Amino acid sequence: MPSEPGMNSSASAPPDTAPPVPKLLDEIRGPTDVKVLPADQLPRLAAELREEIIAATSLNGGHVAPNLGVVELTVALHRVFNTPEDQFVFDVSHQGYAHKLLTGRKGDAFRRLRHSGGLSGFLCRTESAHDSYGAGHAGTALSAALGMATARDLRGSHEHVVAICGDAAFTCGITMEALNNVVACTKRLIVILNDNEWSIARNVGAMAKYLNRLSTSSTYNRIHHDLEKFFTGLPHGPEMHRLWLKWKRETKDFFVESSLFEKFGLRYLGPIDGHNIDELIKNLEFAKNSSEPILLHVLTKKGFGLEAALKAPEKFHGLGSFDPATGESRPPAAGTPPNFQDVFGQALVRFAQADQRIVGITAAMPSGTGLSRLAAECPRQFFDVGIAEEHAVLFAAGLAAKGLKPVCAIYSTFLQRAYDPIIHDVCLQNLPVVFCLDRAGLSPNDGPTHHGLFDFAFLRCVPNAVVMQPKDEDELVDMLHSSLLHNGPAFIRYPRGAGCGVPLKAEPSALPLGRAELLRPGSDLMIWALGPMVREAIMIAEKLALEEGLSCGVVNARFVKPLDRTLLLSQAACLPLLVTMEDHVLAGGFGSAVLEALQEADCQVAVERIGWPDAFVEHGSSVEDLRATCGLSFDDLYRRVKARCRQPSATPIALDA
Repeated sequence: MPSEPGMNSSASAPPDTAPPVPKLLDEIRGPTDVKVLPADQLPRLAAELREEIIAATSLNGGHVAPNLGVVELTVALHRVFNTPEDQFVFDVSHQGYAHKLLTGRKGDAFRRLRHSGGLSGFLCRTESAHDSYGAGHAGTALSAALGMATARDLRGSHEHVVAICGDAAFTCGITMEALNNVVACTKRLIVILNDNEWSIARNVGAMAKYLNRLSTSSTYNRIHHDLEKFFTGLPHGPEMHRLWLKWKRETKDFFVESSLFEKFGLRYLGPIDGHNIDELIKNLEFAKNSSEPILLHVLTKKGFGLEAALKAPEKFHGLGSFDPATGESRPPAAGTPPNFQDVFGQALVRFAQADQRIVGITAAMPSGTGLSRLAAECPRQFFDVGIAEEHAVLFAAGLAAKGLKPVCAIYSTFLQRAYDPIIHDVCLQNLPVVFCLDRAGLSPNDGPTHHGLFDFAFLRCVPNAVVMQPKDEDELVDMLHSSLLHNGPAFIRYPRGAGCGVPLKAEPSALPLGRAELLRPGSDLMIWALGPMVREAIMIAEKLALEEGLSCGVVNARFVKPLDRTLLLSQAACLPLLVTMEDHVLAGGFGSAVLEALQEADCQVAVERIGWPDAFVEHGSSVEDLRATCGLSFDDLYRRVKARCRQPSATPIALDA
């Protein structure tokens, strides 16, 4: 009906609402869809990828800043190349979130990234054909890509292999070893140097300074561009240009300096704006058609597109859930104890202030290991060597050989990379280096590349090594104190995350090396446990007493090497059953050490070993979820111990028999 005079007719009508603009990302089912998008739509696609990454990581945590920095680069790669025929090798592969989204892995699986039932936080060959190579440690991409390119050449196929390497990867010795072999193995390899000046913390060392000089030298790039234009403009231009490059290398840069990479035989292009899709595509197309190994130096900003991540790239390298509006991390539950690494970091500062011979060493992880406090309060006693674990261990050996007391704080999973120096340089020479192995046990969201489940096995076989694990944070401080007093190699492993809430003593205690702690006597069975399994053992013992009337004792083993054989054999002589519990794989672990000691003493007591299976444990939402998946929940443990108590056991043999 007509409105009354003076009445606003629009007041009663529903407001006009524009239909929501459909997302480009919703139409991307694979890389082919990226190729057919109009070029002017690619920045919008990049923005939508960032929105999706921020939405997923704000809920689940993850490697936020590294992934935000490579969005345009990933779009350009899929615009130019054809996966899975062409193959991308990401270093570390935690920068592969946009790659996952562009290769058909959207929706709930991505929204549950790094959690049970969701996608891995890294590339994974079993997850997609587009993931040609998986990795969770830095520095692997160039060697792997070179192997893949060489295999391609030997097979006579023609696909492209692209290694996407962070600048921090070039602080890894293995990357430099690969660089040294590129031209000896292939003529067709594309290397992308993603230069954002950060590993986890800001990059350190001469390579970081060199790349900064290279990326900021307008004169260097202008001269090379002008000379290339001049030579390619001559008759037989491409041949003339190749001769110029060869002559320049062989005359030791008498007139115009080569880049470091050209000295290794790679054609250098750059620096390139890593957030300019058009420029990236143009240079990638050139690299695609190159008949020589080529390196594209791409400049990106870690955390690009999220202001909080740009301001705090180290924090946003990898973190838990956060508020996407403010960037603030979700607060821990009230009363959550401090993390083990923070207790370690505070204790080390205290010891270092009292003894200037004590120094701390990290391989590019000052915050993650707790050493950032030492860096702030005792900077002359702190060393960050970059992502170079082998060098960290050898460096520590040299310091120890000159009378210092080095403490190497390295995640358990990353210490695997330095196994030879541990044996050859530290333990063989019996040098007093203390190794603090954070993330021992599970790093649940990160998955198999980051679980620290193998250190007992690879350490306890090495002569002179003392290997231990504390049951709580107070015992961690005691073990650090005891290790610094010990005149030989010592290894302390402890889990990721919050401690047990045990208050710290005013003064640490020196623990007798190789001495276990009897926490609860028992006459029917004895549980020998380590680290977080000690609390589980006590709960099992209490429940067995309450529900089954069994007298179950508990020993905090403390040491895997040397093992407390005196206490072990005395109990084995008078008990029908021993149970071992460890947050480590069973193969070669603590339970194996107990069996070896019993066999050497010809002791026939029954033993039930509890630990992680002989398999790579996948990622999951929490330690509890993964334990349940592997049959290691508390209820599973209790049922296993109770069932074993009911089985006939061997008759104990007296020690003097």
